Order: sequence, then C-alpha cells, then structure tokens
Amino acid sequence: MKIANRHDFQEPIHSGGIPPRGPRPSAARLLIVEDDPDISSLLAYTLQAARYRTTVAADCELAWQILNDNSPDLVLLDWMLPDRSGLELLQQMRQNIGLRDIPVIMLTARSTALDRACGLENGVDDYIVKPFSPRELCVRIHKQLCKPGSKAPGNPDVTGISLHPQGGRVCVNGTFVELGPTLFRLLQQLVNNSGRLLTRKQLLDTVWGRDVYVEERTLELHIQRLRKILAPFQMAELIETVRACGYCFSESTLHSREEVSE
Repeated sequence: MKIANRHDFQEPIHSGGIPPRGPRPSAARLLIVEDDPDISSLLAYTLQAARYRTTVAADCELAWQILNDNSPDLVLLDWMLPDRSGLELLQQMRQNIGLRDIPVIMLTARSTALDRACGLENGVDDYIVKPFSPRELCVRIHKQLCKPGSKAPGNPDVTGISLHPQGGRVCVNGTFVELGPTLFRLLQQLVNNSGRLLTRKQLLDTVWGRDVYVEERTLELHIQRLRKILAPFQMAELIETVRACGYCFSESTLHSREEVSE
C-alpha cells in the first residue's frame, strides 16, 4: 500500500503554480490517474494554480471512461493502480485510434532503470519519479503540449497548428482555442488539404453536407471568422481566397513573410 505525503513533492507545493516562461497552452485539459487521494489533490492544486483544467480518476476503469467521453490533452499516469497496471491502460490507449496520440507522462515511485525503460518502451512520452518537483512537472507538461508534430492522427504537419477532433479544438502556437463544430470542420478541411485549392462547392458539401442548402455568403462569413481567430497569431493570411474559385490553406504565405522579415 502506498503512503501519501507531501514528501512526494521535492519543494513547497505552491511553487509549482508558477507557469513556465514563454507561450503556454491555455486551459489545457489534464487527466490525473492516481489512486492516492492526497497525491491527486496536491497534483490538482498545483496544476490548477498553473491554469490547467484537471480531472482525477482513481482507477483505470474510470480513466478509460473519461478518456472516451471527454478526451484530455495530456494524461498524468501512475503505474500502480488498484484495478490494473497503468501500463495496461497506456497500451489500451495506444491501440485506440482516437486516443493513441495523447501525450502521457508516467508519474510513479518506480525508479529503477529497468522501470524507466519499460515505461518508455510501452509508449510513455515522459517518465517522472516520485518525489518530484512541481515546477519541473509543469515545465514537462508544457513541453509535451507544445512539442512539434503534436497533432491529431491523419493531419498533415502544419506550422503551429494542431487539430484535436475529440474536443473540437485547435492548438495554435501552443494556445488552445475553442471552436464550434462547423468552424472546426471548416478549418479541418482546409488544413487537411493544405496547399490544394478547394472550391466553394467542395467546402459546402464537406462541411455542411450535400443535402443541406447553404448560401455561399455563409461560407464567406465562416472564413472571415476563422481568419479573425487566427489573426492574433499572425496566421490569418494562411487562408487564401482564390478569386471566383474558392479557398486554399497555404503555408507558403507565412514562409514568404518570415523570409522578408529576416
């Protein structure tokens, strides 16, 4: 049986609430899978102080339900859980197409080199041994959420943009933005076809459906809203209007601008 105490943390718990410097994903959703209530409470307090949203599961069964009902952006996973091993839950996630790309940080008392190797071989993105520093934990979470190439399965590599279909959200330059279902589908179509011209009819059919009558003006208004959302990140120009044809999501505009600024 594990005994929970504040010695699982290497420094005062409140110091973990200081967010790391630089851009950080805002309001990211974290799932804490930890059966010890004292440890999970301290973790939740630390991460909420760093402005993350947290959900706690005390066993694998509840964690799996949460993962499927409301897919989080990152999982903090204990190894030793009452119903199953955390590694078994991890393997289950990696075999699920909708969950396999969620970053997982294993937070455990198991500290041998063999344990670390086993965790990494089974697909954890990072491995932290108790006792740990709350500040270091926040930095490592930040690193996982912002790492290059973090994206939903099937999405191409697009500079600074990661789509999260389960939550209907987009991560732009490390910041999560909530989108309505129609705006998300529209952005998803543009990003998934990056560099290709999509006609207005193609977008209307794929985003709204072929059996629904939607005026082209509605599409134009949604494009304007997407550009407004991307504007604070200097990415509105990625959505190009091709006169009399449609739209194209093109990174060449962004790269050209960066070359000029250099």
